[in-house]
Amino acid sequence: MTTPRAGMRRSAMVAGTAVAATALLATGLTTSAAGAAPASETGAQPAALTASARAEMLREANATKANIATSLGLGAKEKLVVTDVIKDVDGTTHTRYDRTYDGLPVLGGDLIVHQARSGDIKSVTKATNATVKVASTTAGVAPSTAAKAAIKLAEADHTTGASADQAPRKVIWAATGKPVLAYETVVGGTQKDGTPSELHVITDAATSKKLYQYQDVKTFTGTGRHNGKITPGTRTGTGTHTGTHTGTRTSTGTRTSTGTGTGQYNGKVPLGSVKSGSRWLLKDTARGGHQTYNAKHSTDQTKQGSPFYDADNVWGNGKPTIAQTAAVDAHYGAAMTWDYYKNVFGRNGIKGDGKAGYSRVHFGDQFGNAAWNDDCFCMTYGDGAGNKTPLTALDVVGHEMTHGVTSATAKLKYGEALGLDEATSDIFSTAVEFYAKNAQDPGDYLLGDKIDLNGDGTPARYMDKPSKDGLSYDYWESGMGNVDPHATSGVGNHFFYLLSEGSGAKELDGVKYDSPTKDGSTVKGIGRAKAEKIWYKALTTYMTSNTDYHAARKATLKAATDLYGTDSAEYKGVDAAWAGVNVK
Repeated sequence: MTTPRAGMRRSAMVAGTAVAATALLATGLTTSAAGAAPASETGAQPAALTASARAEMLREANATKANIATSLGLGAKEKLVVTDVIKDVDGTTHTRYDRTYDGLPVLGGDLIVHQARSGDIKSVTKATNATVKVASTTAGVAPSTAAKAAIKLAEADHTTGASADQAPRKVIWAATGKPVLAYETVVGGTQKDGTPSELHVITDAATSKKLYQYQDVKTFTGTGRHNGKITPGTRTGTGTHTGTHTGTRTSTGTRTSTGTGTGQYNGKVPLGSVKSGSRWLLKDTARGGHQTYNAKHSTDQTKQGSPFYDADNVWGNGKPTIAQTAAVDAHYGAAMTWDYYKNVFGRNGIKGDGKAGYSRVHFGDQFGNAAWNDDCFCMTYGDGAGNKTPLTALDVVGHEMTHGVTSATAKLKYGEALGLDEATSDIFSTAVEFYAKNAQDPGDYLLGDKIDLNGDGTPARYMDKPSKDGLSYDYWESGMGNVDPHATSGVGNHFFYLLSEGSGAKELDGVKYDSPTKDGSTVKGIGRAKAEKIWYKALTTYMTSNTDYHAARKATLKAATDLYGTDSAEYKGVDAAWAGVNVK
């Protein structure tokens, strides 16, 4: 824990680095370690932080943010808002800040300050290099005008029941080009496939012209992918599981237990539960209190649903005919995702604060999607075609929970960053699937291969050649920031596969892959474990709200430098894999 005296020393050191930091600002993503000897992976990897240790670091960052703002040469009207802090094993810290200007939020104004153990600023990563300044913060149009324009846009996008969730707020739009005064309106309602809507519309405060819009309810598949319709599939189940679980994991409190359940996709698995009177409650106190609820086919976005109780702490029967079965898969998937982030990266929950979100299953009637929502800090799962193929498979759960991790770190909200957000969820859901080593759903580079979303037994997405789904991009091309991010995620997914396994045809664990490259080059994989570490470090340390694919290349190269050095096979592998997907 950092003492107040250490905090004062850090403040003094920060103040003493003003000139150097101002110079760093001009370069965006920079480093003082260019050309240095290969770094130790152990030193550069994230340190495991308890919730209390992280809270103390956030308090210290808040205490020194004014000095940091001065050191960075920010204007008199600009202030920093601490949003996250990451600490490496070697003591380097990476503190994320949002910005305000004259009290208004600056969208796309986020930045990351990288400091050595000594407190000296090593480098700064910014979402924008533009000077944040506007002539006036007095709007030329009324908030009601902005709201009407936003609702009209949502209705044009087939949102039903579109309405502004709250009055538009004035912001500084700085994610693209010169910063301007704008309104941000959040429009609720229901998207055309039944997914809850939280459409953010940015309009010019002088003209009401749309500047940007994005959907903040993060889903597993694009709402336009199946045109709002789901064709019933023919898959009838995943077989039976005859193994037993003999683990002795314990948790605090005498009323907490590890129950067992049988899921439709995962077979027989351990489940976190807690005694509630004479019954058991499906609540995992060992993992931040994650709880799974039954929405009972309601589409009410404001309600959690009903808790799941059971008399003997044995849940589900492996079939979709009882409500508990989908709950088993969702609850287990959340546990595996929690464990993956904690055991691989030392991350203590979605936000790093030891607190879990919650899950709700059986949302809507034949709803063929799953979603993460920041507002409720929750994951929502529909039951798919005929209410028989719930979207609670392990990779779907990992995908949605990872959206929460991205929201708590890089944000990835604007332009091509939305595609990177989806790719990040696909990458780590794949990693979770491999990590879990579940015999019923072994790891692979296929997304949604268990839920039969297409109705013909094919996966929803492929990482080795994304275009096999008929929608996704294999390679980067200009203009992708205006395309469904579930399609543009293909570039990030393809990069990750190439980095992990390399190009060309091969068979892994019974699955055949054949991954091409844009330029016909041969890419040699560095292994999935190293690829995961590089992407996680880039996401949590160097990506910002408007990182595009070319900036992601720089971020992953920087992460590879930190972990393995610039002369390493890992660094060269990152460079080659990006070239393979046309990001150079």
